[in-house]
Amino acid sequence: MRTNWPPQKVALTPGKRVLFLTKDLDLIKQQLYDGLNLRMEDLNVEDLLDDINTDVMTPAWVCFDHDPAEIAKNAYAGLMHNGLRVFRENALKNGDFEVIVSGQRKGTGSSRETAAQCERWAGINIVIAASFAPIHERNNINLGQLMGNHALLQRLQNGEEIALDAFTSQYDDVTQIILEKGGLFPFAKALKAKDIVLPPMDTPERPMTMAEKIIARNLVGQAEGQCVKPDDPVIAQVQGGYSHEFTTAQVHTFLGEEYGEGYSLPNPSKFAVFEDHLLYAHHNPKFVPFMDKVQTLRDLQVAFQKHTGVRDYSAKDGVSPGICHQVAREEFIEVGDFIQATDSHTCMGGASNALTWGVGATEYANLVSAGFTFVKVPESIRFELVGTLVDGCTAKDVILFILADHAREELTLNRSMEFGGSGLASLSIDERATLCNMATECSGRTGICEADELLFDWMLKSQPHLDRAAQKALSVAPDEGAEYTGGVHTINLNEIKPMVAHPGNPDEGIPSDPTNGADIADIGQVSIDIAYGGSCTAGKEDDIAYYAQVCQAAEDAGLVVKEGVEFFIQYGSGPVKQLAVNKGWHDLFGRVGVKLIDPGCGACIGAGPGVSITPEQVTVSAINRNFQGRSGPGKLYLASPLTVAASAFTGVITSWRDELFN
Repeated sequence: MRTNWPPQKVALTPGKRVLFLTKDLDLIKQQLYDGLNLRMEDLNVEDLLDDINTDVMTPAWVCFDHDPAEIAKNAYAGLMHNGLRVFRENALKNGDFEVIVSGQRKGTGSSRETAAQCERWAGINIVIAASFAPIHERNNINLGQLMGNHALLQRLQNGEEIALDAFTSQYDDVTQIILEKGGLFPFAKALKAKDIVLPPMDTPERPMTMAEKIIARNLVGQAEGQCVKPDDPVIAQVQGGYSHEFTTAQVHTFLGEEYGEGYSLPNPSKFAVFEDHLLYAHHNPKFVPFMDKVQTLRDLQVAFQKHTGVRDYSAKDGVSPGICHQVAREEFIEVGDFIQATDSHTCMGGASNALTWGVGATEYANLVSAGFTFVKVPESIRFELVGTLVDGCTAKDVILFILADHAREELTLNRSMEFGGSGLASLSIDERATLCNMATECSGRTGICEADELLFDWMLKSQPHLDRAAQKALSVAPDEGAEYTGGVHTINLNEIKPMVAHPGNPDEGIPSDPTNGADIADIGQVSIDIAYGGSCTAGKEDDIAYYAQVCQAAEDAGLVVKEGVEFFIQYGSGPVKQLAVNKGWHDLFGRVGVKLIDPGCGACIGAGPGVSITPEQVTVSAINRNFQGRSGPGKLYLASPLTVAASAFTGVITSWRDELFN
């Protein structure tokens, strides 16, 4: 699409424009359609839109296209104002913009690389923001997009030619080279051809965090025992990874374009494909017109699996083995592994004392073909858990508290969120998975929990072929004196209260965001239309047990799901469903009026039963994100499985307590 990029001197192109994404959405429309041109000096940073998430940039239906040029036609299709798209089809491309400008935390949300692709293939070369979500920033780097701050933009608009290193010097030496080469694929080819030489590591021996320890032992081309520190640029081996039908098509296409149709993978047994995200897409009327594209994605994933021989977790007779993150931790993630996959909730594997995070399609294609990947060692933040949770609270309430109290202040931004302390022992492995799963909602790099005997018990139950002593030997714990750039924060579990994250009000500049935390006791009476329990976050064994606890209490009290409320439960995997059947919970759910859904993704990504249909509907959901439009057009409150189930029987958002139905 573009040649000779990037230039050594960066300047604005005559005739090209700068698009400011402002909190005043009418100003965006004037720029798109009325020819309004703004300058940075006309605005304050506070006037710019914060927390632009990847669902806004490329909603799920846009991702049904795997060709970036087609994706670009619907750039920012999820930015709505008064129920209508702010960006009409081809609006970004037809506006002749080459710079796009926003506020804090650009690109929060999923790992979908399409969010960065939609800008690049619409003609954007320079992305300006106050801060970037880590996965989105990495995707921009992999695509060769230059990123800068508002001061750099002001200089450009004043007619300056700015040296390339003004945009790249903020990064480590390796990332600078990637950007200077124009992206990850040109960099990888140059590295393979020995046209570039990576700088040697000189980090001395030092105490390390858990994330640092796992990276250090997977270093490529370094001396045994080499330590790492935050921001070190390294090449590291990965033990495995996976992709799903939303992303595999791009991986297959990119590898064919870069290395020829006969490409092969060095270690296919370490990698997997899943059919989980789009299994129920046909249930959403919004997605029905795109089912031919969905089928193309499925077909290309099958082609990739047959071509490469990676593990196959395709649906059988229309039923998926389960959500990739849940199945991966059940079946092949081991203690101490380094795992990367094409989904932001890959970090769920951190409950197994593994280092796991999401990457975009370009990065994944590169690592599966090479067996290793580029890593910038993340900073760490530690959460020291003490005490035990009170009745009615779960790990979901803990992470909602952290989102509201720590993530909102950007303490977790791009950091490995380390969980430990005496209170961790009181949380099951599934509950720890909830904490790690939602590290991505904190814009963290990943989440990882300390190992203990409870974990080793769980590992051997899930994967009986494993050796307990070997798993213990692979486990990592932080060294005494390890550096936590984000600080060490004590979370007293005894003080956690049942919480929700409210839906915000994007029309008024208040983003729909998981950081909108509030105590249930403070939100007043909020009537609901839908209660949804499921997703990778809330479809695990312990989550199903929470739903069953409430449903049993309701049945004992002679109650069924409140009239006018739909209560959905979707299992996270086949073994989770089988547990529910064996325990009698599956039948219990049916008796009290729950609508049950087989394993897979669903309403969480707007692709399945449980989505809202009208803007007036209110949903209380145990999923991980409440971005506007993600799970239908209605208002969505995030909550724990206990709260979701209790609310289904009362008809209003209600925290659980044992005597609730008495």
